[in-house]
Amino acid sequence: MSGTTDEVKDKQMGRALVLPGDRIGSAEEFVPGHDTYVSGGNIYASTTGVVDIDPESRLASVIPRSNALPRVENGDVVVGEVVDIKENLVILALAFKKGYESRPLPELDATIHISNVKSSYVKDLKQMFSLRDIVRAKVIDARQMRLSTEPEDMGVIKAYCSSCTTPLVKKDGRLECPECKRTEMRKLSTYYGTGLV
Repeated sequence: MSGTTDEVKDKQMGRALVLPGDRIGSAEEFVPGHDTYVSGGNIYASTTGVVDIDPESRLASVIPRSNALPRVENGDVVVGEVVDIKENLVILALAFKKGYESRPLPELDATIHISNVKSSYVKDLKQMFSLRDIVRAKVIDARQMRLSTEPEDMGVIKAYCSSCTTPLVKKDGRLECPECKRTEMRKLSTYYGTGLV
């Protein structure tokens, strides 16, 4: 058999290869999933890949089969590392978009303005974030790459001690260093320490 391993596997499983704009099915018949869009009552592929239909939920998705980088859009959840903290801005180097963990984003920076950190007043960003923190955030302006950590599930998901760089452990709503016993504060995500993003 010729073709890549993925192509061979797709042929064996009977999955159809689609290109952006190819019709997958009717919106009455299926629920639109990842990498699809609805237009005129039909579901179309938004990327090159293979059709994947969940028989129970009737969810029609496209599994990408191209090297194209994922497009970041408003409402997407992204994960990145804090690389700088200014007076009113936190700057993140984005790693990936949720759902596309295996396809890293190209050197892409994004910002969280002090007004988008949480729903209550924030006086000092350095009490909410620290350099090297891993942050889960929601895209609120894809053109300007502005993010928000206001929802409870958004915020720091991994942090390191600012004294000895040991990963911090969550204890009674605070973070504690298991090595030097230092305690620190962050704008924590409900996902902190779970290993989930």
